[in-house]
Amino acid sequence: MAMLEVNNIHTYYGNIHALKGISITVEEGEIVTLIGANGAGKTTTLRTISGLIKPAQGNIKLEGEDLAVYPAHEIVYKRVAMVPEGRGIFAKLTVAENLEMGAYSRDNKAEMKTDMERVFDLFPRLKERRTQVSGTLSGGEQQMLATGRAMMARPRLLLMDEPSMGLAPVLVESVFDTIVRINKEGTTVLLVEQNATMALQIASRGYVLQTGEIVLHDSADNLQKNEMVQKAYLGIE
Repeated sequence: MAMLEVNNIHTYYGNIHALKGISITVEEGEIVTLIGANGAGKTTTLRTISGLIKPAQGNIKLEGEDLAVYPAHEIVYKRVAMVPEGRGIFAKLTVAENLEMGAYSRDNKAEMKTDMERVFDLFPRLKERRTQVSGTLSGGEQQMLATGRAMMARPRLLLMDEPSMGLAPVLVESVFDTIVRINKEGTTVLLVEQNATMALQIASRGYVLQTGEIVLHDSADNLQKNEMVQKAYLGIE
């Protein structure tokens, strides 16, 4: 049984048919990436999995349990956390307060303290700025905070939406190194990323989305060698 099974999902925004029968699986311990152009349905897929949008058809199962019956805030209790596109930090709260918000589904204070130290180990810059108001952080620091906040939920499955968006090139490699480290420490990752080159370098498998449909699924190695993927997403003519 896969950790995550998304079966024939159809999602709408009003009359717009955004997802047209999406089916994906993510095995425990994997990094799986979704690649595609803007508007392909990548973010909608993550928002549907996390419960922010309810599918009109199909089902989503986490280790066999149907997630679609739960509201978004209860899905966090199933240890599924999301790092949203644009970071979505609480700009008027401090770094430490943002991290505490990430642990709202938990009540063991000792474990929360341990996990905050783990976040500070991942992101020493955040430890230096723990009392700083989050809206004054740089873009890279805000991305660290958004990721750290999600990790405070102690997720089994981490959904990441465009973590390198808007970052300086020098920071992008650091973001992907962190994703690999989080994965090696036991968290399964489903990654949406515009930077297909970097995503396919760290993923084990990938899905290609076009206008709400999956048009290709293969190992990351094979996708990097695929002519269509090279031309459309990797900048190789």
